[in-house]
Amino acid sequence: MNRSIQYKLDLLSILTKKELKVRYKSSFLGYLWSVAYPLAMAAVFYIAFKIVMKIQIENYTLFLMAGLFPWQWFGNSVGTSPMVLLSNASLIKKVNFPRQYLVLTMVTQDMIHFILAIPVIVLFVFIYKLSPHWSWLYGIPLLCIIQFLLTYGFSLILSGVNLFVRDLERLTSIFITLLFYCTPVFYSETMIPEKFKYLIDFNPLSPLMISWRHLFLTGQINNHYLLLSTVYSLGILLAGKIIFNKLSWKFAEVL
Repeated sequence: MNRSIQYKLDLLSILTKKELKVRYKSSFLGYLWSVAYPLAMAAVFYIAFKIVMKIQIENYTLFLMAGLFPWQWFGNSVGTSPMVLLSNASLIKKVNFPRQYLVLTMVTQDMIHFILAIPVIVLFVFIYKLSPHWSWLYGIPLLCIIQFLLTYGFSLILSGVNLFVRDLERLTSIFITLLFYCTPVFYSETMIPEKFKYLIDFNPLSPLMISWRHLFLTGQINNHYLLLSTVYSLGILLAGKIIFNKLSWKFAEVL
């Protein structure tokens, strides 16, 4: 049992290091690109909504980053997932190893980038003269686990199905864009009309993004949203594993 666990950890470590090297090969800024994109998006939304439309949200730059940074993790992983098996076709054909580790590696490296970007959010907490919260010590790891499971589940489904339905790559891009605008990332859930607020619970990303923002801004997490996020993450992970495992025996044939 111990050998099996060690083998899996070593495999994940090797694949993650390989992907990080490939990702930042010949890249001058390296890690900074992971921070630059959400910061640029935050600047665009700040100008559009705070300056032009004069949206009434306090500490709006921090508000934006508290949602955009975790969203980037989800968007990057899920957006890349349809191609993760195709881009490793030669490896899949030549080496016998659990194929899901390619997906796991992708989600893991994006999680690492998100964790390394958290100090930028903390910096803006101090810029706005707010205080860190003790709840971050358990809240950040807890939400990271929930988002990891949710993202991994979505990525398993899309990576496996895309081998058989190649249009899924383009549909995924559209899906992520629509999901972004339907999720309270650059606007508050309190701005949603009362008659439509029930729809928040039907979006698997909304409870999670709201929880991240509340954690960074107030140090609190709504128990209802936390429970809902947990249920979504476990349900989608289970669905992802079932679909991926049922399709995996045909991967080598269709690649």
